[in-house]
Amino acid sequence: MSGNNQKISIFPTRMALTTMKSKLKGAQTGHSLLKRKAEALTKRFRTITQKIDELKRKMGQVMQVASFSLAEVQYITGDISYQVQEAAKTAQLRVRAKQENVSGVMLPVFEMYTEGGNVFEFTGLGRGGQQIQRTKEVYAKAVETLIELASLQTAFVILDEVIKATNRRVNAIEHVIIPRYENTIKYIISELDEQDREEFFRLKKVQGKKKERAAIQEIQNGVDAAEAADKKQEALEFKAAHESGQIDVFEEDDQDLLPF
Repeated sequence: MSGNNQKISIFPTRMALTTMKSKLKGAQTGHSLLKRKAEALTKRFRTITQKIDELKRKMGQVMQVASFSLAEVQYITGDISYQVQEAAKTAQLRVRAKQENVSGVMLPVFEMYTEGGNVFEFTGLGRGGQQIQRTKEVYAKAVETLIELASLQTAFVILDEVIKATNRRVNAIEHVIIPRYENTIKYIISELDEQDREEFFRLKKVQGKKKERAAIQEIQNGVDAAEAADKKQEALEFKAAHESGQIDVFEEDDQDLLPF
């Protein structure tokens, strides 16, 4: 074999041809499925990229509002950081993760949820209660946006790696595996055709030899039949001559051998 088939050791048989055709069909099916998977992942990747851009813009606005809100609280109530630290023993806002299946790729999705009661219910009773509550809501919204952004960023990184690997596999199947199988099938077909031609030539030669032997045998049979007919004719002539008395069965040289 030559070209791409140098590394493939296949004896050209009908079974090998059937096997290679099955492998080619499987490679083509796998290429189609991987290509559709890559297209679906790319579509989701673009959607996530667009959402990340929107969330980053939203995150900037939310943090801007939160900073102004905190500054307003500090202006009205003064520094309340020590009160918050004393009241906050455990985190009220928590994050849980689940998985989303996108074309066989498991993407993590982070969600925020609250646990426990409001530990800041007595904060700001003297003054600035409304501003503190609004600041809390704004920062909760900022944390929620940040968690959503983290979820999208994680999915972005995973999808980027998976798309690259899938595209590499698609290109390998399209430009390496499928051409190799096709070249191997062409080689097997050409070898089988050559074997068929050789077998046809051999059968033709054998048939010619058989015809030649049959002709010789027929000629020999004809010669033998002619010789047998000649001998039979001679015997009949001899018998007829003997019965007519034209031929004495005893020759003159044999007269002395008679006992009388």
